[in-house]
Amino acid sequence: MYEHVRFHPEEIDLSNYRFLITGAAGFIGSHLVEYLLNHGAAQVVGVDNLCEGRESNLSHFSGNPAFKLVIADVCDEEQMKSLMQGIDFVSHQAALGSVPRSIQTPTATNKANVSGFLSVLNAAREAQVRRMVYASSSSVYGDQPTLPKVEEITGRLLSPYAVSKMVNELYADVFHRTYNMEVVGLRYFNIFGPRQKPDGPYAAVIPLFIDAIRNQKPVYINGDGLQTRDFTFVENAVQANIKALFSSENGVCGRVFNIAVGERATVLDMYNSLREIAGAGLDPIHRDNREGDIRDSLADISAAQKLLGYNPTVKLNEGLRRTFESFV
Repeated sequence: MYEHVRFHPEEIDLSNYRFLITGAAGFIGSHLVEYLLNHGAAQVVGVDNLCEGRESNLSHFSGNPAFKLVIADVCDEEQMKSLMQGIDFVSHQAALGSVPRSIQTPTATNKANVSGFLSVLNAAREAQVRRMVYASSSSVYGDQPTLPKVEEITGRLLSPYAVSKMVNELYADVFHRTYNMEVVGLRYFNIFGPRQKPDGPYAAVIPLFIDAIRNQKPVYINGDGLQTRDFTFVENAVQANIKALFSSENGVCGRVFNIAVGERATVLDMYNSLREIAGAGLDPIHRDNREGDIRDSLADISAAQKLLGYNPTVKLNEGLRRTFESFV
């Protein structure tokens, strides 16, 4: 998928560097592995406990001598320290996602997302890696109503998941200031694309819709469907991660950046776009709003554009088409 795009600088040769990707068998993590291997990284070490990730997401790379998948939990501090030896760059994608799941299981969310994050962050510090980039979330904006969302203004948090991501940002800031560690956070806005799971009780909305359309199953929309989201195709998230790993601009490290498209669509419009792409699909069934959800979301991406050189080239309809085709 990434053979014909290049997000790292021309002067950077990935064959000189070794990378560690947590959550490597998951949705975004597996795309990062794909990009790095397609562009000749010297070594990519993937870490995943397979709680959410699937080894099948990495099956194309099983015979690549530059890739190694380690089945491990990021909360295992000693194993993280061992795996971090000799690593140049870290991308931390491992987490227990989903706002509703965090409301149901807050302690599990805290263990994976806070203890796991600190375990990886500290191991990276002790190994003196060059830079660590980590996944945060637009959920940290909480009930802040202002649109578009700017990084400096957040509101009251609405879920344990949001708390866990805010704590990540706080730890990253402290490690940057205290240890002069190069660490960069990315606040994802509704990332979607190939390999996103359509099954399970906490599946994201777009793969759920695609699965329902393909199998002529009922589609459920929470509330009136007019809530808006800044839907962001996974290739844009990969671009942001790679550019964050290698940006030489002053002021990048110790910061967190919105990663989105800077455009919003209603959930209902997004579903209707999928129906048009598929030429099929039932009328949606509306049900109660979901606990912990916000009404509207739209990112100001100017900071990422300026300091990372981020340029989200894949917009919603193209991303939906590519995602739908990947599920067929």
